[in-house]
Amino acid sequence: GTGSNILSALQDLFWLSKSKVEKQLQIISVLQWVLTFLVMGIACTLILMYILCTDCWAIAALYLAWLVFDWNTPKKGGRRSKWVRNWAIWRYFRDYFPIRLVKTHNLLTTRNYIFGYHPHGIMGLGAFCNFSTEATGVSQKFPGIRPYLATLAGNFRMPILRDYLMSGGICPVNRDSIDYILSKNGSGNAIIIVVGGAAESLNSTPGKSAVTLKNRKGFVKLALRHGADLVPVYSFGENEVYKQVIFEEGSWGRWVQKKFQKHIGFAPCIFHGRGFFSSNTWGLVPYSKPITTVVGEPITIPKIENPSQEEVDFYHSLYVDSLIKLFDKYKSKFGLPETEVLEVN
Repeated sequence: GTGSNILSALQDLFWLSKSKVEKQLQIISVLQWVLTFLVMGIACTLILMYILCTDCWAIAALYLAWLVFDWNTPKKGGRRSKWVRNWAIWRYFRDYFPIRLVKTHNLLTTRNYIFGYHPHGIMGLGAFCNFSTEATGVSQKFPGIRPYLATLAGNFRMPILRDYLMSGGICPVNRDSIDYILSKNGSGNAIIIVVGGAAESLNSTPGKSAVTLKNRKGFVKLALRHGADLVPVYSFGENEVYKQVIFEEGSWGRWVQKKFQKHIGFAPCIFHGRGFFSSNTWGLVPYSKPITTVVGEPITIPKIENPSQEEVDFYHSLYVDSLIKLFDKYKSKFGLPETEVLEVN
């Protein structure tokens, strides 16, 4: 009757409203992370300096004293928080794209691992969501394995930001930190290194399947020194979530980017996603394109304290072949044509 029709209409309105609210929460969760990535470190430093000049200077002084005392913690495995990694906001973050983690092989808890993550994209959104949060169930998929996402060491010199990063299990991508985790932290550790780094981000563009890997061999040498197995990881869709202005080699824009990369460690990109209120405007919110991260088969690596260049080259070639096979096996399943070829630069 009329009453049931009205009730049905109200239910439809309720669910539509709930759907819209969830979408906005997803956008907010992604935007807060993007702003954290871009400005949190600088903003917290400026705020701390300002507080030092006010009547509340003692608060800032106490934090700075703690910072000096705690300075080396990021190099010793950090200080992860299970609570932070399980925040509900990360599930909204996951569902916005959505992001999915695919396991192809079991990992032994008696071994340590170095995951090579490809491609970098603009911000490594898949790497963060999959390995620095529990949104996609990394601890359930790989029980007994502790993931550590490695990022620029400079981030850990920034007040507050360093603590926020460590709470997610993020560590500096430097030799001291990696040596500690792989040699003094027991077994079952997995360090995720975005191998292509800033150089790869400069060529990140939708529709392009390319990785910067040909001359990136430091992670292989680290694996050999510690006997840590290498695991290729490819994230389908990572390059699709932002559009970027690509500067040609030899142009002034690329020159500036390379200077930043050389002296600071990151390369400034001119990129855009969608707006906060509309997908038809430009903004910092990434486009909601699916990101599927596939963790490949581990490559058993012997422990060689001082590996020769020939040994590094040999295992690097094995890794490259394994990554290409992983890409070829799953490319058609996750939206790419069978004819797509992974470009290794």
